[in-house]
Amino acid sequence: MHYRRLGKTGLNVSQLGFGAMRLPMIGEGEQQVVDREPAIAMIHRAFEGGVNYIDTAVGYCNRDSQRAVGEALRGWRDSIIVSTKNHYYDHNESQWRQHLEDSLRRLDIDCIDIYNHHGVNWKRFTEDVQPRLSNWMRRAKDEGLIRHICTSFHDDNDALKRIVDTGYVDVITLQYNLLNRSLEEGIAYADEHDIGVVVMGPVAGGRLGASSEVLESIVPNITRVPELALRFVLNNPHVDIALSGMSTLQQVEENLAIASGEVSLCGAEMQLIDEHMRRLKKMEELYCTGCGYCLPCPQNVAIHRIFERYNIGKVYGQWEIAGKMYADLGAAPNDEREKADACIACGTCEPKCPQNIPIIEQLRAAHSALS
Repeated sequence: MHYRRLGKTGLNVSQLGFGAMRLPMIGEGEQQVVDREPAIAMIHRAFEGGVNYIDTAVGYCNRDSQRAVGEALRGWRDSIIVSTKNHYYDHNESQWRQHLEDSLRRLDIDCIDIYNHHGVNWKRFTEDVQPRLSNWMRRAKDEGLIRHICTSFHDDNDALKRIVDTGYVDVITLQYNLLNRSLEEGIAYADEHDIGVVVMGPVAGGRLGASSEVLESIVPNITRVPELALRFVLNNPHVDIALSGMSTLQQVEENLAIASGEVSLCGAEMQLIDEHMRRLKKMEELYCTGCGYCLPCPQNVAIHRIFERYNIGKVYGQWEIAGKMYADLGAAPNDEREKADACIACGTCEPKCPQNIPIIEQLRAAHSALS
């Protein structure tokens, strides 16, 4: 395993981290829990392979992830860096503190190494973290309940830089992958200011975990999309850890093999990636840019959401992923969006489209391909 310095924490961390968000589950619905035997075996194999960073959160795996991680840590605690999160942003310090104490209990540890505000953007940072939660965090650190004040982040480069400039956090966990490079500037800025950078979603929420002839042909000798995705993230010199949400032992073994040494892509390989992804992005824009001008639809058809999924199949060749995403439309409680077969060809949408897409015809094609 190759190790990197995690910013000003000084911690020596494995470049591959274990994201405990997608552990194998058993049971149905709200009764689902982590399937302990395979999950703990996977985590232990990762530890044996040199992974020394694991990340979890209160809500992961139907609120059972922290307990499973705590059980897996027994006998390993002294050599593993534990990251978890507090999602409370209201005004009651005792409730925030209860979340912290519950996490310590579930993880069966005395101190959390990397304690994150969960899902910060600039608005939340200025309205909630700076005036209140930062004081609670500092008190917990002074008491020895946490080692480093950190945050997971969901916003743009400008917000990322401003949070870095406050000097408040030691580590930032954020989204970055082959399909979403929007935070590259902010990632470099954070690293330059000695803030640890942990990447979540290196396989884009599973999109880059599936096969795709379009993506498998980009770089010679890299024939599997997950390997390309992980190598791409770890090739960024400003990234310290790529968190992989592994759900099978096979994924653990594959990721360990990739991260066993210093991961590097040569300049020519990065140029191939850049050129290929630019071409794919232009192809996406030929079909639908997701502007939403076609909405609202009288039948509540989720037009731009449907075309987003259709593009994943047409442009990236990921039809299986696209089909699953299409099936999820309208499936969640209170989600009133409709699939393409709800279209009655009223024609309300087509005059609004700045690209003059034949929306009715394309909806039919999308439904046929994705359903």
